[in-house]
Amino acid sequence: MVPKKEINVVSDMAKWKRSQAYADYMGFILTLNEGVRGKKLTCEYKISEPIEKLVALLNTLDRWIDETPPVDQPSRFGNKAFRTWYAKLDQEAEKLVSAVIPKHLADAAPEVAVYLKESVGNSTRIDYGTGHEAAFAAFLCCLCKIGVLRVDDQMAIVFKVFNRYLEVMRKLQKTYRMEPAGSQGVWGLDDFQFLPFIWGSSQLIDHPSLEPRHFVDEKVVNENHKDFMFLECILFITEMKTGPFAEHSNQLWNISAVPSWSKVNQGLIRMYKAECLEKFPVIQHFKFGSLLPIQPVTS
Repeated sequence: MVPKKEINVVSDMAKWKRSQAYADYMGFILTLNEGVRGKKLTCEYKISEPIEKLVALLNTLDRWIDETPPVDQPSRFGNKAFRTWYAKLDQEAEKLVSAVIPKHLADAAPEVAVYLKESVGNSTRIDYGTGHEAAFAAFLCCLCKIGVLRVDDQMAIVFKVFNRYLEVMRKLQKTYRMEPAGSQGVWGLDDFQFLPFIWGSSQLIDHPSLEPRHFVDEKVVNENHKDFMFLECILFITEMKTGPFAEHSNQLWNISAVPSWSKVNQGLIRMYKAECLEKFPVIQHFKFGSLLPIQPVTS
């Protein structure tokens, strides 16, 4: 079944919050949150064949960026070469997904591919935001539901696949100067991402020396970003933005005053629900099918 939009007016949001899709999506995010708790990106974990194949898929998307340089155009933002890059993904997505899933599950490829196509930004507006990020998490959630990814893949899903996805998204954002989708400007957490802050704060729970107040310290970030997703995000922000951190990233600056990483983690989960999953402009684009159904949760 090809997933389609179901949230068309604000009053449909209640349907989303009661849906099996919402319960499964949130359950997936929280399971991974527990799975990476207190673990470094560089630690040892199992890498299964499907994980390897997903990384290869993302490497292909990365290579296509190199093959599709930005074009000369008057406007600085939203480089139209992104549309060329996206057209390639649109055409190849099912084939890419088919290479990841075993033959006997081939029928699921068209449905799962929809989430992959939705996860890289919008080709009309040349923007990217947390709704696109959510589509990638939904893509991974679907792969779990059909049994391609398993419980013991948890750490690799975040550290290997999602981390590689972030690298490719950052390259897209930089190369094609993508606009932030539905950005709340200085009042949002970040222009583009949210999940790596959740999972990244979980990684830092009970860390012997790094506290939330340390992530605004450039030296700490430079020395530890390869181990922690949260600090990797901070590094990217400081590369992309100029001026005092407290001004361009006010919400994160406020978070640095929270006493413990577990409090940061809990707060970010609440904020993610409120600012992303319960916002109509984000969720109106979400697609529902047989793997992530709009039907209410059956208890």
